[in-house]
Amino acid sequence: MERSTRHNMQEVVEQGMFVKHCKVEVYLTELKLCEDSNMENVVTRRFSKADTIDAIEKEMRKLFSIPEEKETRLWNKYMSNTFEPLNKPDSTIQDAGLYQGQVLVIEQKNEDGTWPRGSSTPNVKNSSYSLPSYPPYNSYDYSDHARHSEKPGLCGLSNLGNTCFMNSATQCLSNIPPLTEYFLKDKYTDELNEDNPLGMKGEIAKAYAELTKQLWSGKYSYVTPRAFKTQVGRFAPQFSGYQQQDSHELLAFLLDGLHEDLNRIRKKPYIQLKDADGRPDKVVAEEAWENHIKRNDSIIVDIFHGLFKSTLVCPVCAKISVTFDPFCYLTLPLPMKKERTLEVYLVRLDPLAKTTQYKLTVPKVGYISDLCTSLSTLSGVPAEKMIVTDIYNHRFHRIFATNENLSSIMERDDIYVFEVAVNRMEDTEHVVIPVHLREKYKQSGYNHTSTPLFGQPFLITVPRTLSEDKLYNLLLLSLCRHLRCPVEEEESEETVPTKQHTINGNATNGILEEGSPSEMETDEQDDESSQDQELPSECDNSQSEDSVVGDNELENGVGQENSTKGPPPLAGHKKRLFTFQFNNMGKTDFSFIKEESRQIRFDEGHLRLSDRSYLSLDWEPETKKKYFDETVTEDFDKHESMEYKPQKKAFFKLNDCIELFTTKEKLGAEDPWYCPNCKQHQQATKKLDLWSLPPVLVVHLKRFSYSRYMRDKLDSLVDFPIRDLDMSEFLINPNAGPCRYDLIAVSNHYGGMGGGHYTAYAKNKDDDKWYYFDDSSVSPASEDQIVSKAAYVLFYQRQDTVKGTGYFALDREDHEEQRSSSAQGGATQSEEEEEEEEEEEEDLNDNENEEGEEEPEPNHDVTMNTN
Repeated sequence: MERSTRHNMQEVVEQGMFVKHCKVEVYLTELKLCEDSNMENVVTRRFSKADTIDAIEKEMRKLFSIPEEKETRLWNKYMSNTFEPLNKPDSTIQDAGLYQGQVLVIEQKNEDGTWPRGSSTPNVKNSSYSLPSYPPYNSYDYSDHARHSEKPGLCGLSNLGNTCFMNSATQCLSNIPPLTEYFLKDKYTDELNEDNPLGMKGEIAKAYAELTKQLWSGKYSYVTPRAFKTQVGRFAPQFSGYQQQDSHELLAFLLDGLHEDLNRIRKKPYIQLKDADGRPDKVVAEEAWENHIKRNDSIIVDIFHGLFKSTLVCPVCAKISVTFDPFCYLTLPLPMKKERTLEVYLVRLDPLAKTTQYKLTVPKVGYISDLCTSLSTLSGVPAEKMIVTDIYNHRFHRIFATNENLSSIMERDDIYVFEVAVNRMEDTEHVVIPVHLREKYKQSGYNHTSTPLFGQPFLITVPRTLSEDKLYNLLLLSLCRHLRCPVEEEESEETVPTKQHTINGNATNGILEEGSPSEMETDEQDDESSQDQELPSECDNSQSEDSVVGDNELENGVGQENSTKGPPPLAGHKKRLFTFQFNNMGKTDFSFIKEESRQIRFDEGHLRLSDRSYLSLDWEPETKKKYFDETVTEDFDKHESMEYKPQKKAFFKLNDCIELFTTKEKLGAEDPWYCPNCKQHQQATKKLDLWSLPPVLVVHLKRFSYSRYMRDKLDSLVDFPIRDLDMSEFLINPNAGPCRYDLIAVSNHYGGMGGGHYTAYAKNKDDDKWYYFDDSSVSPASEDQIVSKAAYVLFYQRQDTVKGTGYFALDREDHEEQRSSSAQGGATQSEEEEEEEEEEEEDLNDNENEEGEEEPEPNHDVTMNTN
């Protein structure tokens, strides 16, 4: 594909409006180009995000050989029959919101001066604020296939690519009556604050106002909020791409952005914050709110802002700090279980004892030491003599330290706890060695062996200095439960060579196998042992026959007395069952073995237990098949604790979440409070209380939890009321006023972390009925559908602020207009009735004059008709 030289260079692209993010553009944006007359012929070209619409148009004119005298215009085709005009030539690809794979169409003007798509584009229905001939770029676009809505507000939002989070949050905001009325009646134009350094130059407010008007125009079943998304992405680069985001995070940005764009305070005064210092709550609260209003006064504050009390107590000097802080929404924790159950396997020190499976109850936010304590209670094994491991694919995936968090253990992990002979924290004369079992396979035609892992790895405790023979016997003893004696020994195995061999000056451990010592075998990485790196050549040497026989050295082994009654099985076997290698970070380590004495010495560095430093026992396939019983690995006992089934609570109530929010808690070590008395950071206790609540209460259910090792979503059902949410029991202000709320909208999240799908339920302000918003689709909903495990953000409106109560200024204005119009209508009606009666009276007089006194009529009481 041909590209200009400029496109071969990496450019620095600037993102964001006020907070600039400069990024080196590594990959260009691929666009699909075609002519309006032949959209089947698509040509792909790559452009930089810094390229302008004008540059793309020139490239397309050249590509499709369009004469210079021909007038053209560009369209962005993002749905099968929906087109968006690109008429800002100076806009960059980034500003225009064009993304990878976007289809751009170039249109040529007809000879008669008309455009094939029409002057006002039949496939794009222009909004009321679009230019009649060529709508501006920041207008919204509507497909001619979008059916007409019967009611305002029942309008979907097209998904531009993982933008369901934005659609959900926007639909919820759109169905907050006082905010929507504010924008529909253009009240925002008088309060735009384009000079606010903390705002977005009024752009977010304008974009949101335009989108709101389209949603409530009652003309379309869905609109495409591309311009709104582009504006959001300009000021918040985290939302500029097409990756799934959090609807609550977008909501928080929108509320803050709209507030600053509509802040009635043009110049914010500096205010020194004061602590309560023992003053009454009422005084401190009023002072805090007045200070807040001096700097923050907008429709967002009017609708969404409340006040809570924060109390901090120093654990050292008992200093009490009380502050009152405004809030825009409440983030409520879900009542999580403080405990969790874990299934683990205990491998006892006694090599003949079966592995036992236990079900433990451990703290949800705890440490590995808590697991050991819980297991010690059930098993009787001292907690300080336990080592917790995660075994995966026949190897130690992790060996845990006692101070590691339990959150690093996932539900699917195979956790094995090994009883060891010594307390590693106190005993420095012994080392604990991880041991892997490997099987050697010689590949035909190559002098290479691959060594896949098999069986279950184990830990062995040995002195820091011991002979090679002693180590072999200790290993043999640890495996005794897995070994079996064949019925008939083959004679070929009774005889072993006695000549020792050394290759490259390094004596290795083991008996020379059949074949010449010059046949060097290399262990290659196998798919099943992914952490093993390529190993150097293994050299098998012979040694004296009596070196493999069990002797008194076993009695000096560590912790094996309990099960050792004589030599280990097959200890008298004259040929070693396996050879062994020390591996450090996947490489063979010969530094342990001292040639002159065949002694193994471990230095200080080997006291640290690591899953990357281990001993591998290498088995020949025939020997393994004959002597090793793999079925024993699957044979384990189940402790009675495995029968325990924890009770699962079906659901929580919203009140439970609010109670948890207002519960006293101790600050974490990573989030201390600076005590002004102690002059240092302390882990203070903190308590939040609600002082005053806003007309619209936004409740964010904290379903997503994050830790160093895991991210999780809590899908517990929270039962929240649709009507009459009474917040009075949670308010500490005795003069708080009305505090009953009705639900008006819900943002839902389906699925797990990092993805899923967002939708919304909302109550239409005009017909008081519930509807379900799923991107471009809108459908009626029943109240029994609204409370679900997917509920993520709840929107409640206080009952005393609904339309007709006159709480908001707009509502009062509407009421006054209705009264004046009805008064005018009544006066007009009276005048019309009087005129009609006068005409009737004249007609009657005329008739009387014409007919004379032949048929006298009774007298009519005119005042009766007029009354």
